[in-house]
This record gives sequence, C-alpha cells and structure tokens, in this order.
Amino acid sequence: MARMRQPDAIAQDQNGIRTRHRIVSSRNEGSNAVYSRLPGAILRAILVVLMLVTPSVMLPLSSVDASQIVTLVAIFAAGFTIVEYSASSPSLVEFRSAPPFNRLRFGALLMTVMTLSIIFRETNQASTITMFLQAAGERIGVSIDFPYSPVRLLLLVMPADMSIAELERARTAAGLSYLISLMSLGIFVILLRLRGWPRQTGAFNVWVNLPTFDPTAGGDVVARLNRDSQINLILGFLLPFIVPAIVQLMTRFIGPIPLDDPQTLIWAVTAWAFLPASLLMRGVALSRVAQMIYVQRKRAYAKAAADGLLPA
Repeated sequence: MARMRQPDAIAQDQNGIRTRHRIVSSRNEGSNAVYSRLPGAILRAILVVLMLVTPSVMLPLSSVDASQIVTLVAIFAAGFTIVEYSASSPSLVEFRSAPPFNRLRFGALLMTVMTLSIIFRETNQASTITMFLQAAGERIGVSIDFPYSPVRLLLLVMPADMSIAELERARTAAGLSYLISLMSLGIFVILLRLRGWPRQTGAFNVWVNLPTFDPTAGGDVVARLNRDSQINLILGFLLPFIVPAIVQLMTRFIGPIPLDDPQTLIWAVTAWAFLPASLLMRGVALSRVAQMIYVQRKRAYAKAAADGLLPA
C-alpha cells in the first residue's frame, strides 16, 4: 500500500509545482502588458491635461482660485487616465480596446474646447481662422435658433445683463459646438457601417470594453443591451432640451451661474453639445454589440443543430 500511495503523493507534488510555475508566468505576462500600455496611457493623460488647461492658457483667468481648481482637476484627470488605460481591465472607461470610439469622442471634445477658446480669445482680432469660425458658427447658430430649439433654450438661460454682442457670441459657440458633435457622431456611424466596427479591432471582450455592464446580473444579455441602447438614445436626444431647464433650476435654488465669464461659458456650451452626442454614440455602440452577440449566438445554435447536439 505504501508503494502505491507514494507515487501518487509525488505526482501531486509535481503537479502542484507546475501549477505554481504557470501562475507566476501569467503574472509576469500581465505586468509586461501593463508596462507596454503605460506609454500610451501617459500620452493620453498629457492630451487630457492639454484639453483642460487650454481655456486657462488662451483666456485670462478671473481669479487665482480658478487657476488652482483647473490645476487640481487636470492632475486628477491625468491620474485617472493613466490608471484606466494602463490597468489590465478598466473600471469605468468603456470600449477601451475598441478604437476609435473613445478617440472620436475625445477628439470632438478637444476640438470644441480649442475652437471656442480661439473665438473668445480673438474677439477684437480679425485673423483668418477666427473670421472663418465665427462665420460658420453664426450660420449654424442662426439656422437652428428657432422657437423651442436647443439653441434658443440655451440662450434663454443666459444672464439678463448680457449684451447683444455677447449673446451672438454665445449663439456662435453653440452652433460650432453642435456642428462638431454632429460631425463626430456621423463619422462614428460611417465607420460602423463601412468598417464593421468593432470587428476590425479583433476579438471583442465584453468584460474589458463594458466594465460597468455585468453579463451575469440576470436576464438576456441581448435584451439588456438593447434596452440600455434605447435609454441612451432617448437621453441623448432629450438632453439638449433638459440641460437649460436644469441650469434654470440651479439658478433658482443654488444661485446664479456666471455664464458671462468666457471660461465658464466655454465649458457649459461644450458640455451642452458633447454629452448628448456622447450618449447617442454609446447607444449606437451598445446596439451594435447586442447585434453581434445575437448573430454569434444564432450561428452557434445553427452549428449545434447541424451537428445533432440539440434535442429534436
């Protein structure tokens, strides 16, 4: 009996050693993968900081406290970006491994902030780029400035003491930001149709690209994704109308928002135009993921039926 048990003990010991070697190897590969993503994460953090400080650099600061707040927000955003893009799996950032979803959104946000900063900085300077941006923004702002439109509702929450020139500049900023947001949404839809996003990026990992979505929470995954997609599409459509009402309520209960300050107006208009487009893009992306899962599930069922693995 001893001779029969001894080889089993040795085999178990050897298997345990081999298992420990595989665990250590996988950990080393994970750390190497983190180090390989670190330069890209640092570059993204630099771009985020550049976007956040652009209005402060191009426009005069209203106070020292504003400079400190911008610096604090930039440091926090840089640290968050490095952690999210260097970790093996993100905690909040969606579609990290499915470009160019986040790149399009960040590009639209950066372009909006830089464009509005140029307009508000060079009010009295007749540069070519400023004249072009102002002309484009005025045309778009006037064309969509009709009763009960998002632009009209946004102008209604402006301070009553704003001059006509400042109101026209706010309408120009709203028109430009709306145009950039619609362009980013259109580019994403075109890429989704022509390039079959996100198939060109390789295998789509739901756990990595949708960290806030739990496939095991209960219910059909496809139905839940379609439901979340519809909610995002509805919110994205209604948000330009809801935001002015929220600002009006905040003005009544909290206090007046200094929208006459150029930097505050830039971030307010940017958020007003970017958030709805971002929700619409997320809704389209979730619908695309749900469609991919449905098609893959249908093919798996068809293959199992052809192989005789399903009950008749």
